[in-house]
Amino acid sequence: MELLAPAGSPEALQAAVQAGADAVYLGFGPLNARRNAKNFTREQLEEGVAYCHLRGVKVYLTLNTLLFDRELDTAAQAGALASDLGVDAVLVQDLGVAKLLRQTCPGLPLHASTQMTVHSLDGILACAELGITRVVLPREMPAEAIRALCQASPLEIEVFGHGALCMCYSGQCTLSAVLGGRSGNRGLCAQPCRLAYRWPGDRQTSHPLSLKDLSLAGHLGQLEEMGVACLKIEGRMKRPEYVAVVTAIYAAALREHREPTRKEMAQLEAAFSRQGFTQGYFLDRKGPAMFGTRPEGTRDPADLFAQAKQFYTRGEHRPVPVTLSARGQLGEPVTLTARDADGHTVTAQGAAPQPARTRPVTGEQVAAQLAKTGGTVYAVQDLQVDWGEGLSLPLSAVNALRREVLAGLDQARTAPPARETRLFARPKARKGPGEPPAFTLSFRRWEQLSPASLDQGPALVYLPVQAWASHEREGAELTRAYPDIAFGAVLPRMAFDREGPALRQALEAACRAGVTQALLGHVGQLALARAFGLTPRGDFGLGFTNTLTGEELARLGFASATASFECRLSQIRDLGKALPTEAIVYGRLPLMLMEHCILKNRGQGCHCEEAPQALQDRKGETFPVEPAWGCRNELFNAKTLWLADKADWKTAGLTYARLAFLRETPADCAQVFRAYRTGAGEAPAGFTRGLYYRGVE
Repeated sequence: MELLAPAGSPEALQAAVQAGADAVYLGFGPLNARRNAKNFTREQLEEGVAYCHLRGVKVYLTLNTLLFDRELDTAAQAGALASDLGVDAVLVQDLGVAKLLRQTCPGLPLHASTQMTVHSLDGILACAELGITRVVLPREMPAEAIRALCQASPLEIEVFGHGALCMCYSGQCTLSAVLGGRSGNRGLCAQPCRLAYRWPGDRQTSHPLSLKDLSLAGHLGQLEEMGVACLKIEGRMKRPEYVAVVTAIYAAALREHREPTRKEMAQLEAAFSRQGFTQGYFLDRKGPAMFGTRPEGTRDPADLFAQAKQFYTRGEHRPVPVTLSARGQLGEPVTLTARDADGHTVTAQGAAPQPARTRPVTGEQVAAQLAKTGGTVYAVQDLQVDWGEGLSLPLSAVNALRREVLAGLDQARTAPPARETRLFARPKARKGPGEPPAFTLSFRRWEQLSPASLDQGPALVYLPVQAWASHEREGAELTRAYPDIAFGAVLPRMAFDREGPALRQALEAACRAGVTQALLGHVGQLALARAFGLTPRGDFGLGFTNTLTGEELARLGFASATASFECRLSQIRDLGKALPTEAIVYGRLPLMLMEHCILKNRGQGCHCEEAPQALQDRKGETFPVEPAWGCRNELFNAKTLWLADKADWKTAGLTYARLAFLRETPADCAQVFRAYRTGAGEAPAGFTRGLYYRGVE
């Protein structure tokens, strides 16, 4: 099982490699999910790749953020550089970036970042069709699900084994973006989930969104037995000493086929933790015990970190075994051959030895000189010397041969593979329709439906698949009564394979009710929608922020796609419309999708059927918390997006404009729809324009 360590800076890379990492992951430039890390310049990247490859360590480059059209050229340049330097793989989140790299760097392996939220076998199979070779699973996956995916997956599976846990599924969080314009999907998360919140009615604040750090120490043997290809340590924002401590402990445990000792666990906790560690997701034991914070004033362990720094900055701790074979016979040039375990072979020749006049040079003396590899990464594992009797040769010539073959071995080990790099051809501009978009209505609850809304003529109406399942008879009557409206089921953005039977059962009921459309938050749901004969439409969870992503969704067979609400309206207008494009123009924007039921975590049982719940932040803003599929929770914005009095969304080339209702009454829904149709209506109190004008960093 490969051990993958974070390298947020060149020094952290050195720390990870010297501590025993099999691979490192790092960012180059601004297009990665840790833009606040030091990251690497072009020169540092080239040096870092050579440093790693010389020692047999792989390098993975992170291009795992959502990109806008103006950034695609930069991504193509970064991909070309990575390919030319011999980077071993690139991590991606954006479907458009994956498409771009397949076109421009066809020989460069691609890994699906955890930001892509691949959590099912269908999702993995979809990634395989996209040319991806490895999938990084969400941190929320239980052991049984990881095992099943490892057994069935045609791709390598990577899991997080240590480090911070996000409360929201990676790639599905917009909390930081909507509240402060710093997008977690673009590498600038401000971590508002770590702040204190208050449940309405409670006097004291708490931290219901701040999880303890993950540590799967104690389960390493189990992970290897399950077939996990790679264990990942989180921490590109951490200091190099942290990287050294954590990597060294995991590397030693894996190398020695054991679990970390009690002393090592204490060192892991001292290096960084939030009131200890958790294995709750892995053990499928969710609950309040998984939560913790970093106490104010906590200091780094000075002695532990000083020892770690002294270790990785002094000496070479990743020796490369090498076999040296020398031959010296009278009348023949001296030859020296170096071989490493990876199959690289380098041979050098020197001057022919002469008959000795006084003291001859012995084979033992030659061997002693050849063994002096100090100052290099090489350690002589086997040394063979075939040396004639009575020969003379300056020992300096032997040293020169040794330096020559080892320098040649350096070049062989660090030489990038021959890969093709093609020029990036910018996608062609395709304008959307010139007329204003048709309206789609998304209801959270069945009870919100009413003739007052439907009689106004929406093009599409969406309801969660579970709402159709629980109202099959009424649904059939509804779809018959409104034959001109297309009705769709919203599929859950997260549903583990063990939830598949329940999801398919709900879809069967929805189809019997007359549903013909499916709103999908993940490419892995395409196969399911097709199996039921439903027209697939892309939801906001797909991260549609650039033209290439739209082209890829069209190629995959989506009938339409929803632009990310992290885009400005001007960016949506400029998107090439390879397929009909939708945008959310009304509603409380979804901020977090959580594996936890934070309502249940309050210790008062399940709240799914009770009165609406909410969290209050330090400013007194109230954020609705809604139950989601699978006893999960979803957090929504405190303010309602309102654009009824604006006109520019009507000229952005959209085919559809969605009104997303959360807790509105049927009368409220009808009134909002009327306001958007007529351009006249009263805005809700404390409304927001979302990110459509201010955008995100």
